[in-house]
Amino acid sequence: MKSLSKTWSILKDVYEKEATKVTTSHQSSRSKLYTPISLKMAQFWKPGTAKPRLLDDEEGGVLFYSASPASSSTYGHVSLEKERQRLPVFKYRMSILYLVETHSTTIIVGETGSGKTTQIPQYLKEAGWADGGRIIACTQPRRLAVQSVAARVAEEMGVNLGEEVGYTIRFEDVTNPDLTRIKFLTDGVLLREMMDDPLLSKYSVIMVDEAHERSLSTDILLGLLKKIQRRRPELRLIIASATIEAKSMAAFFQTRKRRPQLEGEDHGLKTEPAILSVEGRGFNVQIFYAEEPVSDYLRATVSTVMSIHNKEPMGDILVFLTGQDDIDTAVQLITEESQNSGKSSLGMIVLPLYSGLTRADQDLVFSPSPRGKRKVVISTNIAETSLTLEGIVYVIDSGFSKQRFYNPITDIENLVVAPISKASARQRAGRAGRVRPGKCYRLYTEDYFVNEMSLEGIPEMQRSNLVSSVIQLKALGIDNILGFDWPSSPSPEAMVRALEVLYSLGILDDDAKLTSPVGFQVAELPLDPMISKMIIVSDELGCSEEIITVSAILSIQSIWISVKGQRELDEAKLRFAASEGDHVTFLNVYRGFLQSNKSSKWCHKNFINYHAMKKVMEVREQLRRVAQRLGLALKSCENDMQVLRRAVTAGFFANACRLEPYSHNGTYKTLRSSQEVYIHPSSVLFRVNPKWVVYHSLVSTDPTTNESYTPLGSEPNTGHLV
Repeated sequence: MKSLSKTWSILKDVYEKEATKVTTSHQSSRSKLYTPISLKMAQFWKPGTAKPRLLDDEEGGVLFYSASPASSSTYGHVSLEKERQRLPVFKYRMSILYLVETHSTTIIVGETGSGKTTQIPQYLKEAGWADGGRIIACTQPRRLAVQSVAARVAEEMGVNLGEEVGYTIRFEDVTNPDLTRIKFLTDGVLLREMMDDPLLSKYSVIMVDEAHERSLSTDILLGLLKKIQRRRPELRLIIASATIEAKSMAAFFQTRKRRPQLEGEDHGLKTEPAILSVEGRGFNVQIFYAEEPVSDYLRATVSTVMSIHNKEPMGDILVFLTGQDDIDTAVQLITEESQNSGKSSLGMIVLPLYSGLTRADQDLVFSPSPRGKRKVVISTNIAETSLTLEGIVYVIDSGFSKQRFYNPITDIENLVVAPISKASARQRAGRAGRVRPGKCYRLYTEDYFVNEMSLEGIPEMQRSNLVSSVIQLKALGIDNILGFDWPSSPSPEAMVRALEVLYSLGILDDDAKLTSPVGFQVAELPLDPMISKMIIVSDELGCSEEIITVSAILSIQSIWISVKGQRELDEAKLRFAASEGDHVTFLNVYRGFLQSNKSSKWCHKNFINYHAMKKVMEVREQLRRVAQRLGLALKSCENDMQVLRRAVTAGFFANACRLEPYSHNGTYKTLRSSQEVYIHPSSVLFRVNPKWVVYHSLVSTDPTTNESYTPLGSEPNTGHLV
C-alpha cells in the first residue's frame, strides 16, 4: 500500500514517454475492433480517485507500445519475476490496465502460453483493484485448471496458497475472507455465490477465462454478468480466451440498454467492449496428416508415440485422447510396446491426465522431465487450453473428444466420442511450439481437416440437460427463463423438459416460480435437484444421515479403483452388495471405511479409492452444514433400509423403470417414455432383475444399437411407487 502512489507515478511517466503512433480500425457501429491508436497523452489513475481528463482521446482505444515498464522483483523471486517479464502478455500490461480502467468490458484474445491467465490478475492487483478489501476473481471451466493456476500465481507472488491468493471449487474452499485478494474459482461456484450476493458486490474485476469453451456454466455466467453490469456499472469484466470469436462476444455485451442515470459515460466508462489481441510465445509447428483415414486411433496413437521416441530428438510428447478408459488403455499399450521393442523403457515416462486424477498424480504431469527422460502425457482435452505443460515438443491429435449430448425427448444423455472442431485442432497443435519448434501429428487426413471439420464446437448449452441451470436462474430471480439473454439459446425441448421435472418434484409451482420452502431449500444445495429433493424428504422420513452419505458418494466421480481384471473388482463389490441396490451398497462401503479407522490398506484390499473416500467425508461434512443451515434435523434410520429406499424414490421417481413381462435379457421400460433400457453391468442389480428400479442416470453407451443402461440402480419401495 505504501508504494502504490509511487507505482502509479511510474506507470504514468512510462506511459507518457513510450506511447507510440499507431493506427485505428473500426468495425460496425455496434462493435469496434480496437487496435493501436495514436494518443498525444494519456494518464493512469488509481481506481477510486478523481479521473484525470483525457486529451484528444475521448473515443479511446487500445495502446500498444514497444518498451516495457521498469520492474523489479518485489516478491523475492528474481527468477520468477524475470520469467514473468518474458511472457508475451507483459508488454501489453499498460494497455490492459488502461482498457480495464476506461471500459466496462474488455475482451482479450490471447494465444495459449501468452500468460494471460496467471499475469492479468496480478497486474490488476498491483494497479490497486484489490484495495479496500475488494477481490479480483478469475473463473475457469475446470476444477483442475483452477487449482493449478492458483498454485502458480501464489508461487509467483511469494505467498501461501489460501491467503492472498486462493481458490474455490465445489466442496473445496481454499481462501481466507480477510486476506484473499485474488481468487480463482469455477464458473459454477461463482454462480452459486450469486445466491448470497446477487450483485457480486465484493468483486471489483471478474475475469472469465477460457470463455471459448462455452461450457454450460460459462454461458449462464456471461448472461448474468451482463445483467449485473446494468446495476453495477463500476464492475469491470474481462472475457479472456484463446480462440473466441471476439466480434460476436463484443456484440453480445454491447446490446445492453441502461437507464440514463446508469449510463457508463456518467462514470467515465465507455460502454462498448474493447478488444485486445495478445500474441503467444510460440515457435513454428510442423503439421503432419495421416495419408489415409485411421480405423483405430488408439493403435495409431501408440505406433506414432513409438516412432517419435525412436526417431526424433528429445522432447516431451502430448497425446490427446477422449477419456479415462482410452487413456488408461493407451498407457498400458505404450508401456508394453516399449518393453517389447527391445529398447529400454526407462527413457520414457508415460503419464495420464484427466480430471479424476488425485493431486499427487497431477503434480507428476506438471513436474519437469528428469534429465535424459522423455515424458509422454496422455490427456483429455483438458490440456487443450486450460493447462500449460512445459517441455512439450510433439503433439499427437487423435481428432476426437468425448462429449455429452442430451436428448430431451427420450431423456437419454449420450456420451459420444465426437470429432473436434478446427479451433480445437489449432489449439492442440499450438501446444507443440512452446519451448522450441515442434511437430503435430494429426491422425486424420488433410482433406478432412480442410473440407469436413467444423469451424467451432457446439456450445454445451445446446446439448445439455438444463434442470440444474433452470433452478439456478429461478433462485436468482430470473423468472422469465425463455426471455433470458443467452449467448447461445438452448433448445425449447430441453427447456420444457427441465420445467416439467422441476414441477413434478414440487420445486416449481403452477406459475413456474420456486415453491416455499422446498424450492428454495433445493436451490441452496449444490447438487442435482433430484438428489437435493432426496435429502429434504429424508428429513421427514428420519434417515437424513444415511441419505447425506449416499449423496456425498454420488458427488464423487467414482469410489472404485480401475483395475485390469474386472472379475477382481466385481468380487470386491460383492462384499458390500445390498439387495436394495447401489445406493445402499455405497452406504455399506462408507460404514466399512469408518470401521476400518479410515485405513488406506483396507481401501487397497477392497479396490476402493482411498483419496475418493477422504473426499466423500469432506463433502459429507459440508452437506451436513448446509442441511443444518436449512433447518433439517440430522437423524439416522440405523438399519431401516425401507425408509431410505422411500427417500431415494421420492427424489428419483421420475426415473422409474419396470421389468418387461417374460423378459429373459433384463429389458426394462421407463414409465415416462417407454424407452427400453438395461441395467449397467457395474451395478449390483445387474442380472438380479428386480421388478421395479429407479436409476440415477440414463446413458447410451452404444449409439449404433441405441441400447441404454441405468448405471446406478436402486430397487424402490414398490408400495411407495403405487
